[in-house]
Amino acid sequence: MRIAIAELVQETDTFSPLVATLDDFEAYGLYEGDTILEKMVGVGSLGGFLNVVRDEEPSCVVLPILRAWGSAGGTINPETFQDLLDRLVNGLSAAAPMDGIFLSLHGAAASQNHDDVEGIVLRSIRGRFGPRVPVVVVLDHHANVTRAMVEHASALIGHETQPHDPLATGCKAAHVLLGILRGEGVPAMAFRKIPMLTPQDQFLTAFGPMKEWFNNARRFERQESVIDVSPYPMQPWLDVSEGGWSVVVHTRQDQELAEDIADKMAQQAWGMRDRFWESARVMSDVAVRLADGISEGLVILSDTGDSVYGGAPGDNTRILAALLAEKPTGLALVPLVDANSLDLAHRAGVAAAIQLSLGGKMDTEFCESLPVSARVESLSNGFVFSLADRGICDLQRTALLRVGNVLIALLGHRSYAINHPVLYTHLGVDIADARMVVVKTASNFQYFARWRASMIRVDTPGTTQSNLHGFNWTRVPRPIYPFDQLLDWRFTNGS
Repeated sequence: MRIAIAELVQETDTFSPLVATLDDFEAYGLYEGDTILEKMVGVGSLGGFLNVVRDEEPSCVVLPILRAWGSAGGTINPETFQDLLDRLVNGLSAAAPMDGIFLSLHGAAASQNHDDVEGIVLRSIRGRFGPRVPVVVVLDHHANVTRAMVEHASALIGHETQPHDPLATGCKAAHVLLGILRGEGVPAMAFRKIPMLTPQDQFLTAFGPMKEWFNNARRFERQESVIDVSPYPMQPWLDVSEGGWSVVVHTRQDQELAEDIADKMAQQAWGMRDRFWESARVMSDVAVRLADGISEGLVILSDTGDSVYGGAPGDNTRILAALLAEKPTGLALVPLVDANSLDLAHRAGVAAAIQLSLGGKMDTEFCESLPVSARVESLSNGFVFSLADRGICDLQRTALLRVGNVLIALLGHRSYAINHPVLYTHLGVDIADARMVVVKTASNFQYFARWRASMIRVDTPGTTQSNLHGFNWTRVPRPIYPFDQLLDWRFTNGS
């Protein structure tokens, strides 16, 4: 048995001013060939596949092609996408023949000239290898599933939780591919597109309507003939021609059952559409006052408008401005991406008093730079660590500034570590001393779980804001909820 494996992942925020280049993929390790087998053991979806093959098919020949993980950002520039696509398809051709292909994608990637990056990838693979070779794909469950993806994949397996567990999803998809190669047949697949968009506030799968929807998927999977039920609540900052929520169902050659479950899952989501818009967000000044009034434990301030994990620049100053204005009595930690201010801090040195204009240099639409007088507390250069399920992370240069009880951790580039305690601890901060921490994500709070007392969603404007009505939508299909009147939608062929 010969199986090729590859990963090409990026989540696109089409409202972001950023443009993703090869640097964004190289920052997390751009690997080809056997280096993948060395670096990806136990890491992400590829690590899940490798675990299953090691345990269940040790004689399988694994053909490592490409690992390109670019996190989240703006649209991918055409040259970068073409380069990565060529490496993937040409690498597969050089490794042929193979019995199957295991592919890790995101599902919500767009380039400057293609709305549907994953559809192009899968169409290109099918164009080179034809329909015979099974192609099983892992997708982020915030994917925007398209007709091209469904047409050219043998199976599309999404994450079961938010926060995600890529390793577990890789294991699940590996079993699907091995089942096909062992003669169980290609699964029957049913696909439903749901004409709706919702903000991120109800995206966690541990409670609320999202928990109900995902729990229902797991209940359907208990049926003997059901292989996988994958709900896809599309991330809401993707203005593309096939945008919207979806669900994909896989069964053991029972097309009628797959269609029935897909109908029920789609209608369940549609029936709860208003509940997905429920929110407890508060304005920045209110959030700071609430957090400062909590005497024990760490309060997480979720910067919903500047979610770096959703593709935002990471230099939004709205919460920082509120912190400086409110002058909290407890210690507050704030991350910020600002290469110019970082340069100034490093030139000034530790203990220097400096004047800066912080943030607002990339996101100039939703925020502005903030004049600040600060003290340089500490500096770092070349700190590298392992982010477990994300691989190696190089923080490069960082700096810690103090303004009263506010500590500002400066980065020169967007990094997955922006929402991780190590950003502060490597600069000498004890997280237990802090009253509050700003996280530039709306969902991934797990890294601060051991200190967390509570969490407050902050209603910040930005390129990942929850106020979807504040964006200029030009490409999503219409009509679509909530922008249009759709009182009684039900799936029919062609809709």
